[in-house]
Amino acid sequence: MSELIRASARWPVPLGTTVVWTVAAATVVFWALKLAAPSDGAAPATPVAAPLAINSDDVARALGSVPAGAAIAPGPDAGGRFVLLGVVAGADQQGTALIQIDGQPPRPFSVGADVGSGYVLQSLDRRAAALGARMDTPTLLTLRLPKPAAAAGVVVHGAGGRPD
Repeated sequence: MSELIRASARWPVPLGTTVVWTVAAATVVFWALKLAAPSDGAAPATPVAAPLAINSDDVARALGSVPAGAAIAPGPDAGGRFVLLGVVAGADQQGTALIQIDGQPPRPFSVGADVGSGYVLQSLDRRAAALGARMDTPTLLTLRLPKPAAAAGVVVHGAGGRPD
């Protein structure tokens, strides 16, 4: 009887190995036949819904755009919302302006950039910036740098570092 028990203890490993290799071989045969079989033709066509008619003017208006023909009238407080703090401009009225909006930290804006609230920086001068609805519309608001304060009691030195 002990020989029967020893003989039965040897069968699980070879039997398990045989089962694993049989499943692996069946998988290889299945995929080989599946890939070698000719396709049944093109995939069935799926119905496509008709394209929706989208009114781009309504979408632009919903996103806050101003219609092309409409001009923005500057509000009564528009001049108080924008403060020009600095200008770097060339003779061609191009450059960058440092503008503070609604008391927020100032940000630089290049000519043609959207400043906010429907205003675009149209052009620059040595001490001024022109804002409008778009680049090709009339100027709605002109921001000017504040006049330099008279320096009381300040001695201006020449190039040599000595008082003039």
